[in-house]
Amino acid sequence: MMIEELQHLLFSRDESASKDDFEDDIVNFNILHKPTEKSRQLTYRHLVDLYALDKQVLLFQVLRKWWEKHEESQPILALQLAVARDPLLRASAEIVLQLEPGEHLARATMEAFLAKDDPERFSAASLKSFAQNINGTWTQAAYLSGKAKKYREIPEVSYVNVAYALFLSHCHGLSGQRLFDSFWCRMLAQDKERLFELAHRASLRGMINFKQASEIVEVTFPGLEMPRINMSEDK
Repeated sequence: MMIEELQHLLFSRDESASKDDFEDDIVNFNILHKPTEKSRQLTYRHLVDLYALDKQVLLFQVLRKWWEKHEESQPILALQLAVARDPLLRASAEIVLQLEPGEHLARATMEAFLAKDDPERFSAASLKSFAQNINGTWTQAAYLSGKAKKYREIPEVSYVNVAYALFLSHCHGLSGQRLFDSFWCRMLAQDKERLFELAHRASLRGMINFKQASEIVEVTFPGLEMPRINMSEDK
């Protein structure tokens, strides 16, 4: 997930930074301290694949707008955007989220999951590498713990993560209570009462407008130009 690189990159620039600015910083000025020009270019391309680094891309624009509101939220916030953009990482959520706290996740389990639909798609070496990278990504966001062996953890999420989950849910055409039943909120592994509590905190800070009256729930996003075309929810 390259969270340290992303944190350093965003710390060095304000919200007005363009994609070209980030490319200059990484490739020409080497602010991420990579040893070769090739490694700098690869780092830039990988960060673009995961996060876009483009303020014209709404998902990145909102992440950047909320990035500095709560520093401890940043690893999960980065994961949320990466999951939204990377189909393979998004698919892996099915394996991670179904685990009980403390349950072991073997690398072979992730490898088998990645290969189940098309066993010939990846070589054995590629499967091992993808599984290690995916498990490492979930570990960086505190959904897993351990080095050689991975175990399921319940991460500490914040109002920023809940606001971003609601934003992603809205982008997939959901509203009202369905926002809180979405994949993006389920991904946070919190009960609905906790999600409502954190949504209220986000509302108090002006990130969202959250209203709840019995079973009626309304969430809007002040100051954001939301997409006009709704997408069906990714499962």
